Amino acid sequence: MPRKLIGGLIQCSNPINDESKPVEVIKQAMFDKHVPLIEEAGRKGVQVLCLQEIFNGPYFCPGQDKRWYESAETVPGPTTDAVAKIAAKYKMAVVVPVYEREMAGFLYNTAAVYDADGSYLGKYRKNHIPHTSGFWEKYFFRPGNMGYPVFQTRYAKVGVYICYDRHFPEGARLLGLHGAEIVFNPSATVAGLSQYLWKLEQPAHAVANGYFMGCINRTGTEAPWNIGKFYGSSYFVGPRGNFLAEANEDDDALVVAEMDLDQIDEVRNIWQFYRDRRPETYDDMVKL
Repeated sequence: MPRKLIGGLIQCSNPINDESKPVEVIKQAMFDKHVPLIEEAGRKGVQVLCLQEIFNGPYFCPGQDKRWYESAETVPGPTTDAVAKIAAKYKMAVVVPVYEREMAGFLYNTAAVYDADGSYLGKYRKNHIPHTSGFWEKYFFRPGNMGYPVFQTRYAKVGVYICYDRHFPEGARLLGLHGAEIVFNPSATVAGLSQYLWKLEQPAHAVANGYFMGCINRTGTEAPWNIGKFYGSSYFVGPRGNFLAEANEDDDALVVAEMDLDQIDEVRNIWQFYRDRRPETYDDMVKL
């Protein structure tokens, strides 16, 4: 019997472009803006949905203001559970990226994964943390310490990579080796060099590893940082590198695509990258 997966991605702009507002007010406004799009995904039959990086807040990393530490929360916790509860009404699994607080001083860029019945499956913590002009993420996040887990949902085996992670092929390969059939990359990235790479690197990961990818980027500009335009362009790509569905650069949007998971076997039976890889020759990769 054919294995089909209907996936969904939500790209969204910040409805309160005034970061002087209380943190909880901004978070609640962003959450409320997502609810109709999550409901729409359920009505359209989406089986696995992914939201954007730190979906319920602005991308605050262009600055170094410690007030944003108070926006971190437990995972699982009230926000991730609330999203999962909405998704479960539609028997929809969901990936929920938030700012995680494990304990005082232990803060992570994290995505929680819930199954179609609302049960919590686990989380991925962003492993690669940039620290450069406009992206001072090491001020806010510890590097991930949970490896590259894959989560068995009702519909497919799901992996997560977050934003800057996408520049590193090593983790993308490990997700494939761990059995991922679809990898989601929730992001917050602005126009510039990354816009060209946005449609280059992730299709390459999909091809090199023989899986599907769902790639999400937020939209709009955010004051007071004004580091540039978040260019949306969220998309699904298949293991042959073919684009299945795509949003534009500007609008809040739900992107939906049907994926034929049987294509993973078809592609891997032709391109035998897993058979032909030579891990015994790669020692220098973990030494240098």
